[in-house]
Amino acid sequence: MELLLSVIHGHGLLAAFIFLLVNLSPSSSLSQGNGLPRMTSNIKEVLGKSFDYIVVGGGTAGCPLAATLSEKFSVLLIERGGSPYENPTLLDKKYFGFPFLQTDEFSSVAQRFISEDGVPNLRGRVLGGTSTINAGFYSRASADFIKRVGWDEKLVKEAYEWVESKIVFKPLLTKWSSAVMSALLEAGILPFNGFSWDHVAGTKIGGTVFDSDRKRHISADLLERGNSSNIVVLLNATVKNIVFQRDGNKSAVRGIRFIKSNGSINQTYEAYLSQPENSSQHGDVILSAGALGSPQILLLSGIGPRGHLQTFSIPLLLDLKGVGQDMQDNPGIPLIIRAKPEYRLPEPPQVVGIAKDFKFIVEGFVLPVSFNATTLMRVSIKLAFPESKGKLELNSTDPRQNPVVLFNYLAEEKDLRECVQMVQLVKKVARSRSIARFLGTKPRINVTSNPNELRNFCRKNVRTYYHFHGGCSIGSVIDRDYRVIGVKGLRVLDGSTLSESPGTNPMATLLMLGRYQGIKILKERENGSAFGSQQHP
Repeated sequence: MELLLSVIHGHGLLAAFIFLLVNLSPSSSLSQGNGLPRMTSNIKEVLGKSFDYIVVGGGTAGCPLAATLSEKFSVLLIERGGSPYENPTLLDKKYFGFPFLQTDEFSSVAQRFISEDGVPNLRGRVLGGTSTINAGFYSRASADFIKRVGWDEKLVKEAYEWVESKIVFKPLLTKWSSAVMSALLEAGILPFNGFSWDHVAGTKIGGTVFDSDRKRHISADLLERGNSSNIVVLLNATVKNIVFQRDGNKSAVRGIRFIKSNGSINQTYEAYLSQPENSSQHGDVILSAGALGSPQILLLSGIGPRGHLQTFSIPLLLDLKGVGQDMQDNPGIPLIIRAKPEYRLPEPPQVVGIAKDFKFIVEGFVLPVSFNATTLMRVSIKLAFPESKGKLELNSTDPRQNPVVLFNYLAEEKDLRECVQMVQLVKKVARSRSIARFLGTKPRINVTSNPNELRNFCRKNVRTYYHFHGGCSIGSVIDRDYRVIGVKGLRVLDGSTLSESPGTNPMATLLMLGRYQGIKILKERENGSAFGSQQHP
């Protein structure tokens, strides 16, 4: 495959990206694509209406979940961002990384936040969530991870295959990816496993959401697999809090309260869960708003640590101390390599090295650094299983603003020691003969070899891998059916429920989880109907 499929001038990229920004503004009725459900930004179309299920967040897990539930029930899928289908440049591989370059507070497709550690980060704000803006690398979780979390292995496999048959592809390696693959092997990351969906030790080619025409496929495409007549997608609407009612000794969810994403925080609207005559058979509000969004919504709804909620004068519904706790991000160290002048196209990773008993993950990619087609090549490494944990708290009662997040990167001594080993390994890869041959010169990697100095290097250069998780952990916030403990009709299903990363890029596992848990809910409802009741926590 040729390294560059086309040469794009800087002003062309800038014009295209301005087009992207302008054309993702809210509209009252959006084009549907092929087989997608009804999408609207018109609040009146859902105002005061009732649905069997309300899924909050049209992201990586939320879309497959909504599609699955729609097979038998009515679903409202509410997304704070707009539709990516309105602008094809967002789904074009040659613009990978461009949404990272310009962000704003309320409307950009990527919302920037800086953790209390001082590390810049991003979260998706568009239908499809981060699957719409990320690197698109697809790899299943390891078999050990599946066993540890206690999932049904057969159903997990079926759910992965359901996703893969629609939006995942085998990549064609570029010259850069081939050079990275050779460099990983040269650095001793063995064996070579060829192409594989699985998370296996050594060097492998992973799946990608980019097809052979360089088009990105996203979680929202999975909505086509649902019953489109049963789904309404409300865009550009941000959930402010959950609406509750009393049901015996417990609070039960009645619906959601939301605002227009570009509107006033004081102008609120509501949508509700259906209340069938058999009150034991009803659906749920399911938070799939991400590792930041879901704990934030719980806190804004009065579910969380009592003292923190009192600070913001939020009436306490449930003193659930685990909300916002155990936040983690996978720390990464990037080494920047001078790009070849003719290498203008951004390129997501296609090959990965999995080393040190699955602890270290190495990738190479090309990211834009400006709108004038300037790119940088990077070889990056992440720590898959950090021990350091932080927390999330509210910054404001405005749901559009980011909460305050502390990840405590490398706070644990074990993480810092392993970071030193990571740098030593990624240096080997970056300084390999394979990379030098590709560049036509030996890359300049100015990194010390002194272990003590490497510790300081790690502290100063730690970066995010955008794989943050936690905040709604199983056992402290939700049960094993993903129901919020102590509340009827409320679940959480996204990266906030993971107590550890699945090792590899979590996108595949979250896509799978949306389908997996959707099937579990359908079976639960079917069994409940058979026995005339539905169990609640």
